[in-house]
Amino acid sequence: MFNALVVNKDEDGKTSSGVSQVTLEDLPDGEVVVAVEYSTVNWKDGLCLGAGGGLVRNYPHVPGVDFSGTVESSDDPRYNQGDKVILTGWRVGEAYWGGYAQKARVKADWLVPLPAGITTKQAMAVGTAGFSAMLAIQALEDQGLKQEHGPVLVTGAAGGVGSVATAILANIGYEVAAVTGRPEASNYLKDLGASQIVERGEINEAIKRPLEAATWAGCVDAVGGEMLARLLGQLKYGASVAVVGNASGTAIPANVIPFLLRGVNMLGIDSAMQPYENRVRAWNRITTDLPMEKLDGMINDAVLADLPRLGKEIQSGQIKGRVVVDVNK
Repeated sequence: MFNALVVNKDEDGKTSSGVSQVTLEDLPDGEVVVAVEYSTVNWKDGLCLGAGGGLVRNYPHVPGVDFSGTVESSDDPRYNQGDKVILTGWRVGEAYWGGYAQKARVKADWLVPLPAGITTKQAMAVGTAGFSAMLAIQALEDQGLKQEHGPVLVTGAAGGVGSVATAILANIGYEVAAVTGRPEASNYLKDLGASQIVERGEINEAIKRPLEAATWAGCVDAVGGEMLARLLGQLKYGASVAVVGNASGTAIPANVIPFLLRGVNMLGIDSAMQPYENRVRAWNRITTDLPMEKLDGMINDAVLADLPRLGKEIQSGQIKGRVVVDVNK
């Protein structure tokens, strides 16, 4: 028996969650059993800790789309007992039981080795949010972004994706303009390396003109909605926005003119189904481009019993930085 954060649904369709004991026999099929050390809290976790958001297939359910830990047993030659590993995505924590437990059983294809230079706790401070931020930065650079092109906008900058994106971009030499609706987060973002703070109200409104002053050399957007539509008209010629999230909504009331007259690009970033090679490339860059002291400063420590509250807080935008869950406490 071991502890897990289990979500149940009653006959009326109401969900509830709490720490319970489960067994190895309860876990889904897979080639590798991992003794989980840490997990984290992402937007999808908030959905799965509540009503499910259409992500959860069956109840009872153990959420947790990310985890890190040590291989306990493996039927796959790629992993041996004692190996340190990371899992993000693959619908783990949604369709499959996830990382909010002391043990997890998953397919070997879903794992990546923990790279040198980072601990399992730091890996979960990165998590899906930071991994997505790195994918976004790589996509912008693959599209031609360079430091000399000008400032890069980061929306939702005090959140998980935004915090890591801000720290990485600043560390590798970009000028970062951080968008936030929380004035109290300004010093936090400046400590991460932001050179400019943009108040959310300045950009989070409906389009007034299809083109505005060409200001941003690129953008990492975790917000979507009207803000994404508006910033398209503020991108420089040929610039790109990497779309990572939809905290402000899924609809984009956009205009085609920025695409036609400035040749801007909108790049979709999916972290859940990335091929193994892309995952390794991103994790390796994280270990070199993300200052670990900045990452450590983002961490909010938590335990399994905190998760029902934290799931609600991330959905309401109340979490700053990264939550790291010690599943063994």
